[in-house]
This record gives sequence, C-alpha cells and structure tokens, in this order.
Amino acid sequence: MNMNVPNIDLPRVVVIGCGFAGLKLIQKIDSRYYQVVLIDKNNYHTFQPLMYQVATSGLEPDSIVYPIRKVFKGKQHFHFRMAEVEAVDRVQKEVLTNIGKIQYDHLVVATGAVTNFFGLSNIEKYGYTMKSLVESLDLRSIILQNFEKALNTSDLKEREKYMNFVIVGAGATGIELAGTLAELKRYILPKDYPDLDIRQMQIHLVEAADRVLPAMSENASAKSHKFLKKLGINIWLNTFVKDYDGCTAHTSKGDFETETLVWTAGVVGAPIANLEDRLNKGNRLICNEFNQVIDQEDIFAIGDVSAIEQEGEGRGHAMLASVAGQQGAQLGKNFNALAKGKDMKPFVYNDRGTMATIGRNRAVVDLPFYEFSGILAWFIWMFLHLMLLVGFRNRLVVFVNWCWSYLKYDQGLRLIIRKVERQEDQVEA
Repeated sequence: MNMNVPNIDLPRVVVIGCGFAGLKLIQKIDSRYYQVVLIDKNNYHTFQPLMYQVATSGLEPDSIVYPIRKVFKGKQHFHFRMAEVEAVDRVQKEVLTNIGKIQYDHLVVATGAVTNFFGLSNIEKYGYTMKSLVESLDLRSIILQNFEKALNTSDLKEREKYMNFVIVGAGATGIELAGTLAELKRYILPKDYPDLDIRQMQIHLVEAADRVLPAMSENASAKSHKFLKKLGINIWLNTFVKDYDGCTAHTSKGDFETETLVWTAGVVGAPIANLEDRLNKGNRLICNEFNQVIDQEDIFAIGDVSAIEQEGEGRGHAMLASVAGQQGAQLGKNFNALAKGKDMKPFVYNDRGTMATIGRNRAVVDLPFYEFSGILAWFIWMFLHLMLLVGFRNRLVVFVNWCWSYLKYDQGLRLIIRKVERQEDQVEA
C-alpha cells in the first residue's frame, strides 16, 4: 500500500521526525524546488526543554506542543502523514511505514534520541523517564498519586517510599526537575496536603560524575551545586545506580527506598531499521560534514540521531536542541543551493552558549565569552525559552503561567487526569 501523496515534477524530500531539526529544515527548504513529505508518529511538535514543567504541574501539555499542520500551514508542496516508520529500503529508495510506503529522492532522518538505560532492564521496567509528552504526563500523575497514597497509609516506612524521589543524572534535565520538586515541597505541597508532614519528603540527585552539570563549566557546576543544596536537595556524586525493583534503588553508596525513580542519565540515537551498518557506538548515524550518511548520497541525518565524523571518531556534536536546529537550518539551505546548481556548505556549529535553571531566581549560563548565574541568568533563561516556543499563543500561555506561579507560589495544575500503573500492577489487575 502506498501513501496517498501526489506525484509531481519536483524532487521529493521525505523527512522523518518533527523535532527541532526536522522543524527547522522544513521551514528553510524552498518548496518551489522540492516536494516535502513529513512523517511523524505524533501530529504535533514538542518543545522538549520544558517537559519537566509539565511533569511537575507547572505547565499544561498544550502550552509546549504545536500542531504540525498549523506550523506549516500555507507551505506549498508540503504533505504530512502521521505514521510510524518501520524501515528504509535503500535499493528501491522507499520508506516503509505502518500505513504504507513512500518513495523518496532525498531522505532526511531526524528521529532524535531515546533514553539510554545502559542495559539496566529493571530500571527500564520500573523507572520513569521524560523523553515524550506522554511520559511527562505519566510522571505528573505518579507524583500526585504517590502523595494521595502517602496520605492514606499509617505505615511510616511505606509513606517514606511514596514521599522520596530519586533522580538519576545531574545534567540540565535532572537538576531542573530536582529544583522544581524542591519548590513544590517548599511552597505548594504543604498547602495541598496539610495532613502530611511534607518535611519528610526527600529529593535525591544521583550523579556518576564528580560534579553536577558535568557538560557545563566548573563555575556553572559549583553555582548549581550551591543552589541545589540551598533548596534542601541531597546530592550524591561519584555514585552509580546498580538496580531498582520498584521500591528500592540500589546504588554504590547505599540503598534508597522510593516508589519514584526518574532516569535522566543519558540518551542514545533513535535510527530507523536497515541503516544499522552506519551507526556509531551511541546508536547515531555517522555523517560527513554535509550531514550525509556515509556512503549514502541521498540519505541525510540531522539532530540527535546524527554524528558528524570528527577526525574519524564519529562521536558527533553534543545532543542539544541548538545543534539540531542549526543542522536543520543548514541542511535546508544546502537543499536550496543544490536546486540552484550550487555547492553545499559544510555544517559548522555556532556555540551560542548553554544554560540551566534551578528554580525561581536561580539559573546558570555559559556563554562563549562569559559565565554567570543568579537572577539575571534566570530572566535570560526564561526569555530565550519563551522566544523559542512555536506560536504566539504558546508564548503567551507559558508567560502568564510563569507570572502567576511567581507571584502566587501556586501552579494550579495538579490534576490526576488518568491513573498510571506499572506493568506488574496492570498484570495483577
């Protein structure tokens, strides 16, 4: 079965995935020269840097997603199909999906990354992640469900499990989640659950490296460590998680009793089938400087799933939204250049800096020429994230939510929309 996409006299570019890379590519590509077909398993683009705020009741999901068809409304020769890609046939130049197949002249893989559990199958089974909007909503429900359960038990050890949180990985996502949970503990939960002693709630941040934010500067790490400690978060450095059975997290520095372990400790690329011979150790497609998959003239990879070879090692750039966006934009320009008979230009990453926030008035910013932290960094973090959101409505909704939360110390979105159960609970039921 073929997809119902018209055949016209323009080269067809099939793009798989509408993350930051795919979004920027399609925005830049000139549809006078190409027919563009976008395939994604969701019908929306997700602003992943703010998913932790959905998980902690700070934002509703519709404020960080935007309908794909609305993003590209009015773009000529553009077609979107909601489907799951199963494989690519490099001989026939076809993409195989669960709704049919489609031929391509140029294929762009922008499928992003998935969580890396490093072979720890129990953590994959019992832990929680935030790599998708659904996972963030599930985590929101789990956090609130646990406090409801803590309220209804008189067993102090059981209550401790419900009120303890272990976050594995002290990168940007980990410290942002930890900081937001700490603010819930300080400002929100005592009002919602006056019958509980919220002081018993413990937040453990576990990191295998010798400092938090190991990918950022020493200054950012030191400042973040200080901010986290001030919020009452327990920081465990040089600590490895060995196993987790749904109740107890076993680490190299002891056990933690918890019903909620959140894994933010790493990601790997999410390539499509039949390209396994082009992968590096991080499961990323090895590309040349033009984002062409090696030995594949008509297949490109951008974003987290792409690894541009550097001195033959194929490690690639950091898996950041800024890298993905710049690669997508550059590839779009290169397609336009090819259509005009011009040469492609190699991708060169313009590092504009990195940042992370640790609750209100606290953030760290690393610029190429300056490092700083505190309330100014926090305001810059907020402004840039607002501007990067797709759509004026989303920016307005997020801004109003942030202002209300800042002034009233109340997010007001603590809703258990659906009950979330672990796999073994569903089997028992």
